Amino acid sequence: MSILDQIFVFHPDSWKDRDWKSLSGLPLEEVWFTAADGAKLFGWYVEGRATNGVILWCHGNAGNIINRLENLKLLYQSGLSVFLFDYRGYGRSQGRPSEEGLYQDALGAYDYLTRTRMIRPERLVLFGRSLGAAVAGELAVQKPAAGLILESAFPSIEAVAKFHYGGLPVHWLLGADFSLIDRLPQLSLPKLMIHGDRDDIIPLELGRQVFEAAKPPKFFYLIEGADHNNTYQVGGAAYFQRWAEFVQTVIRS
Repeated sequence: MSILDQIFVFHPDSWKDRDWKSLSGLPLEEVWFTAADGAKLFGWYVEGRATNGVILWCHGNAGNIINRLENLKLLYQSGLSVFLFDYRGYGRSQGRPSEEGLYQDALGAYDYLTRTRMIRPERLVLFGRSLGAAVAGELAVQKPAAGLILESAFPSIEAVAKFHYGGLPVHWLLGADFSLIDRLPQLSLPKLMIHGDRDDIIPLELGRQVFEAAKPPKFFYLIEGADHNNTYQVGGAAYFQRWAEFVQTVIRS
C-alpha cells in the first residue's frame, strides 16, 4: 500500500474496547476467521429470522464495524441475518489494507458463511457500500450468491479521482484501482443499486454509470435528500422495505 493509498483510499480506525453487545442491544456473535491468504480477521454475526436471507456486508473505506452498529441494528430488526466484518488493518483485524488484500478478506468472509455456518449461496446476498461495492462486486465474480446490493457505488478509483481533481490523472499515483465497472458486465445475478441524490463524495452521475454498466436483472433505488453516509437514515422505513423486497425476491427465485 502506497502513502497515497493511505491518504486517499484507506482510512481505518483502530478498535475501541467496549461491551458493544450490551450497548447496541444486539445479539452480536464475535467471529474470528481467516482471509483467503491467511490474514486473521474479525467480524460480528447477528442471526435474524431463519426464513430470511443472510447479508454479507463489505463496508466502506473509513472507520471500522463499530461505526456501522446503528445500521446493523436496523437491518437486524428488519429480519435479516448479517455478517459484518472488518478488512485487514481495520478494527481488530490484522495486517495492512490493500486492494488485493480486501478481495482476499471478502473471500474469507464468504467461506466462513458457506463452510463454517453452512449457509447455502442461494440464501446469501452480498452487500457493498462505497469502496465495499467494488469488493462485493469482485466477490460476486468469483462466488455464487442470490443477489448483490451496491450502495453509493463508483465505477473506479480513476473515475472518482477525475471527478474530484478536475480531470487530472491523479489516479496514476495510486496503487488501488477498484474497477467495479469492469466486473459488472460479467454478473448475471440480480442487482439492487442504491444512491443518494445529494452525495458529494460519489456523485449520482457516477452511480448512474455503475447502473448502466450492469447487465439485467438490475434495479436502481434513488434516495432523495441523502448524501454519501446517511442513505439508510434519510431513506427510513421505505429504504428498509426496498431491501426486504429485494432480498425476499432473490432468495425465493
